Order: sequence, then C-alpha cells, then structure tokens
Amino acid sequence: MTEYALIVAGGKGTRIKSAVPKQFLPLLGKPILLHTLEAFHRYSPHVRIILVLPEDDFPRWHELVLQHGYNESITLQRGGDTRFQSVRNGLAKIEGEGLVAIHDGVRPLVSEDIIGASFRLAAVHQSAVAAVRLKESIRMTDQDNTKAMDRSRFRLIQTPQTFQVHLIKQAYEGKEDASLTDDASVAERAGHVISLFEGSYENIKITTPEDLVIAEALLNAKGKS
Repeated sequence: MTEYALIVAGGKGTRIKSAVPKQFLPLLGKPILLHTLEAFHRYSPHVRIILVLPEDDFPRWHELVLQHGYNESITLQRGGDTRFQSVRNGLAKIEGEGLVAIHDGVRPLVSEDIIGASFRLAAVHQSAVAAVRLKESIRMTDQDNTKAMDRSRFRLIQTPQTFQVHLIKQAYEGKEDASLTDDASVAERAGHVISLFEGSYENIKITTPEDLVIAEALLNAKGKS
C-alpha cells in the first residue's frame, strides 16, 4: 500500500517571537523543517512526501534546499489561509489509494518507530493518531469556577495522524470549522472512529522559545545533528 506523508508547515513564528517562520528556524545548524523531513526519509526512502508551505515561503524553501544540499524528491504544494485549507490542498495532490500521515512541520523529533506504527495501525483501523498521557493534574474552568478532572481519561494529541486516503479526503470535503483543530477532529465529524496509539513525550511541537531549547537538548542527548 502506498504511503504518503503530508507535512504542514504554515507557521508564522508569532509565539516563538521570531520574524522568521518557525519551521525555518535553525535547530543545531539545520532548519527545523529539514529535521522533520529527514525523520520521514529515515523511516523509508519510499514514502511519498507532500510539503505544504505558504506560497510566500517558496523562495525561502528553494534557498535552504541549495544551502543544505537537500536533494530528496518531494511534492511542494501551496498552503491556504488556515491549517484546514492547507491540509485540503495537500490531500488534493494525492491520486489513488493508500495511507497518508499528516504531520506538523515543527515536530522534528518524531521517531521512525512512531511513523511506522502510525502506518501499520492505520492500515488495520483506518486511522491512527499519536497521543500521550497527561503528566499534570488538570482542572476544568468556566472562568468563575474550577473543577478537578480525572486525567486518566484524557490524552494529549500529537502528530502524525494517519488515515486511509479515501477516508480523510472525504472528511475534508466538509465545511471548514475553526473549532476542529486537528485532522482527527475533522475525521470524527465525518462519522469516523478515531484510533489512538502511544506517542512520545519527545515528539514535541516547537511553538515557543522554550520548546526550541528542549528540542536542542533532546537532539544533543541523542547525538543527532
């Protein structure tokens, strides 16, 4: 079965307080986005990668390709104004059936094991979404009052979120809704059951300056560069 990776990289770097889009920020001398792409190449040289970027970032992408000697074959697609539109644009590049792992471009520490597990499980269950258990106590609030919640009933959702192609394409034919913040939510709205599997606390999404420090420490600990 053909395996696709749809890498969504449309961040602006606002929360990380950078004029440079966060996916292009350096992480141990290499843009975050390249670390992410290389994780999928390490998983398999046969995975078909679709990279979704804002059109304004195309020149920056071509520049870093030359600068870092990145010569892997990928499909570049123009993003939309929202993540929903960007994913839908990326899915339009897939012809035929298969499995597609949708992944945040700023999750560079995803492991080959997690990528592989997502494809294997999605082949059986139609969907496979990485998730981790909560470490902290949580409370629900309505601003005036708070209430303790049983954290064992909740999961923090990560990417990759992997689906059979026809399922997620059909789900993204629906109307855009800002309350649906990930692909699993879009698929669930379309009536599909979402299967979770164990992700990793190391599979962080880089959105703040602190995240960048943590990612550097984790990569240094693994001896990667």
